[in-house]
Amino acid sequence: MNQIATGSTPAQPKPGKSRARRVARVVVALAVAWPAVAWVAARALVVRDESPRADVIFVLSGASEYVERTRYAAELLARGVAPKIVLTNDNLRGGWNSEQQRNPYFVERAAEELRRAGVPGAQIEALPEPVASTYDEAVRLRAYASERGIKSVVVVTSAYHSRRAAWTMRRVLGGSGVRVQSAPVAAAGAHRQTPGAFSWWLSARGWRSVAPEYPKLVYYWLRYG
Repeated sequence: MNQIATGSTPAQPKPGKSRARRVARVVVALAVAWPAVAWVAARALVVRDESPRADVIFVLSGASEYVERTRYAAELLARGVAPKIVLTNDNLRGGWNSEQQRNPYFVERAAEELRRAGVPGAQIEALPEPVASTYDEAVRLRAYASERGIKSVVVVTSAYHSRRAAWTMRRVLGGSGVRVQSAPVAAAGAHRQTPGAFSWWLSARGWRSVAPEYPKLVYYWLRYG
């Protein structure tokens, strides 16, 4: 005759608690990995050519980022990278200027920032034709290079914009004989406005600088590729 086993059966975890533990483990893993993932995502957007030399430094318009771009362009000019700085005009106005009693355009503010950094007015040229996108700037650069016989250009922009900017400039200027070099704003410097690759995700400006670049890259590849 079979004997019936006696003793208590181990309690089984409730399904709800088991799922909660799995979710908690996933959340912890993501929290641990996120800083590294964020750093890689930011660094992948930066394209920099070493030791650039060119006929002109072409500074892309950037509204609120104009300070870091123009100050870095002034540094490059002082180092002898090129003899001239060219600004594009996004046709946007900045804040109120009490001395001028108006809202100056960002291209005007950029030119003033260059002069404040010690760049002579004779070495600054602002293109009058308005541009509305990075692609527009590339088209304008090709026309400018053709008109002036420019054979090489250093493109200055903010760090996380540099991959899309370099790709667009090289795509539009392909076959023109103009060599395009990328010189995004350096990681260090008091004039830097966009956050570093390790900390961009801790600020609203960082999310505006990094996160939108990936869908924009896809859009540019699909439309202009």
